[in-house]
Amino acid sequence: MTAATLNKTTVSLEVGASETLNATVTPTDAADKTGMWVSDKESIATVDSAGKVTAVAEGSANITFTTKDGSFTAKCAVTVTAKTTA
Repeated sequence: MTAATLNKTTVSLEVGASETLNATVTPTDAADKTGMWVSDKESIATVDSAGKVTAVAEGSANITFTTKDGSFTAKCAVTVTAKTTA
């Protein structure tokens, strides 16, 4: 492996909304492209094993993807805003 990247480095979501991030591990023929997703503030935004980020409360959080061997990481800054009412 030479790197891990995400399809987005920043995301803005309203409370209750979600978006799935995609991690890319290079080179394309890397033996193991799996990794782990972690939120540094689960009270603000959670992330599941597939990279789906869900906004929980207003604030900011960082979502990090780490390759299985721990050599490479990629981060996405998530900003959660209040749900707008129409």
